[in-house]
Amino acid sequence: MLWDVNNYQRPGASSNVAIGREFEEAAQLFFHSKGVMLAPNYSLPVGHRSFRKKRFDLGSASPRIIVECKSYTWTVSGHVPCAKIRGLNEAILQFSAAPRDYRKILFALRHLHPQSRVSLISHYIKCHGHLVGPGVEIWEFDLDAKQGARVF
Repeated sequence: MLWDVNNYQRPGASSNVAIGREFEEAAQLFFHSKGVMLAPNYSLPVGHRSFRKKRFDLGSASPRIIVECKSYTWTVSGHVPCAKIRGLNEAILQFSAAPRDYRKILFALRHLHPQSRVSLISHYIKCHGHLVGPGVEIWEFDLDAKQGARVF
């Protein structure tokens, strides 16, 4: 049996890294259109007892904002992408260890389930919203319409 080396590759994409980078650029442009200038690969010390540098996808010291961008989709067969859910949980955990005076935004792609039409991030909030700490915002971004909205 031959294995498809791109089994976890988004259909039609050159690479998942390129997809993520393009989504980060779209997020940066979206925030810029709202008057918020964010730098890519924004480094910030995080931790509860000792500190380590963490690179957030976007950020700014003035105003104090950090953004993690997630361009996640339902699987082709319509199942929950379990590894991607773990990635969302990891981002939420990192926000909890970031300095309290930073605005924290999880900026996620709006992707609808093929049958139920529920967005993946809405599903995440329903099932994992109890993990989202105070001061963390979740935004959903429609890449085609170039529109974003806070959903949590």
